[in-house]
Amino acid sequence: MDMTLPIVDETAVGKAAARCREQGIIIPTLAQMKDPSLIPPEISAKLPAVGLWDIDPLNLFRITWKNDHDTGLFNDGNWLEFPSILTGTDARIIGLVGHWFPTGAHKVGAAFGCLVPRLVTGAFDPTSQKAVWPSTGNYCRGGAFDSRLLGCESVAILPEEMSAERFEWLKNVASEVIATPGCESNVKEIYDKCWEIRATRPECVIFNQFDEFGNPIWHYHVTGSMIQEIFERIARPDQRLGAFVSSTGSAGTIAAGDFLKTRHRDMIITAVEALQCPTLFACGFGGHRIEGIGDKHVPWVHNVRNTDMVSAIDDNQCLDLLRLFNEDAGKERLVDSGVPEALVNDLHLLGISSICNLVAAIQTARYYDMDGRDVIFMPLTDSSAMYSSRLTEMTAERGAYDRDTAIADQARWLDGITPDYVRELSYLDRRTLHNFKYFTWVEQQGRTVEELRRLWDRDFWTETFAAAESWDRCIEEFNARVGLK
Repeated sequence: MDMTLPIVDETAVGKAAARCREQGIIIPTLAQMKDPSLIPPEISAKLPAVGLWDIDPLNLFRITWKNDHDTGLFNDGNWLEFPSILTGTDARIIGLVGHWFPTGAHKVGAAFGCLVPRLVTGAFDPTSQKAVWPSTGNYCRGGAFDSRLLGCESVAILPEEMSAERFEWLKNVASEVIATPGCESNVKEIYDKCWEIRATRPECVIFNQFDEFGNPIWHYHVTGSMIQEIFERIARPDQRLGAFVSSTGSAGTIAAGDFLKTRHRDMIITAVEALQCPTLFACGFGGHRIEGIGDKHVPWVHNVRNTDMVSAIDDNQCLDLLRLFNEDAGKERLVDSGVPEALVNDLHLLGISSICNLVAAIQTARYYDMDGRDVIFMPLTDSSAMYSSRLTEMTAERGAYDRDTAIADQARWLDGITPDYVRELSYLDRRTLHNFKYFTWVEQQGRTVEELRRLWDRDFWTETFAAAESWDRCIEEFNARVGLK
């Protein structure tokens, strides 16, 4: 599982470089994604004329938490702080805003981390192969987008019950869209389709976010460093980084916590999932509606040894809060109760899984008795822009959203948050969840017991995350070969 990047096919590298030269493609480094000031000024100068979602190779340089949506250039990071009047806790809760990534979700970064290392080493040939992106939603959108920007054909795979917005967008970006049976919880059906493709379509290369280490590597360096940077800028001398809270999904984003633990040894990493499918919480199963969280297995790339707590969130809570945060009656109620109007106007930046993370962050603060000395970070993966159809559906099912419903939702789902469904993980718990990977990855997906045992070794993760430096060198060498300025 060596994650350094030796050239594996010189001919394929040459073809990829020629494709990039023809289409004017320059690939950014991870260092530039962390710090856009490193982007060459001749590239930055072109960005204001390019829309954030445009199919333009320049948008590769916008795969960063620091996009400035007003200028088209960059800022110090996009984040929201949720005050105690909303959260009911004195701990500072801060969310990184994913809406201002291309595609409106940070998964475009994880997809980059999976595709680009293979592209620049010849392990993927964009002239003869297609990139397959299995996902429960945003990852396949990010993969399809990255593929178009990098001159590659793509195949997006996602469950048929995902939001209509995802499918409509993919029709215009992906080369092919495949809907598999079920909802967010039906990840095995996605895997089954991937095996079918492997057996019948030799031109296809699977980029499975659940076992591609490029996914957590990207988040470790880019998301983790963004959080550290914000913390250093906004924290008072008496404050500490108390926790990082993240729904697991593919377990890519939660790797930012691995980075943060190298600097804050006593912080808590909380993994979040749906109560209706409590895989980590209770080795359970089921179906749920928190879109973008795949479950009923433990992802191969999840370093469970570093996870301190699991929080299981009711999907009804997330959907009702989606209405509270976005319907006029809900926003009016929040303002009337003292929540700053400026924040209320920004609550549309939280999608369903973002709301899930917010609830879990409040749970974490209350479970560990955190106070004003603690700062909690979480990702706001995507925004309500991906879920307008869900709001329409709920209105059709339940009627118009009114003030009385808003008051009830706020009292039950915000003011009433308690750490009822949390599981603090012992060493044995973590080892158990690690061993749980066997049934998916060894029995079903072709991994070996030796590989599984290696994942439990702390040194494995240290070595894996250290690979980013070699990635950047390889990207720079590839760009030199392309020869564009």
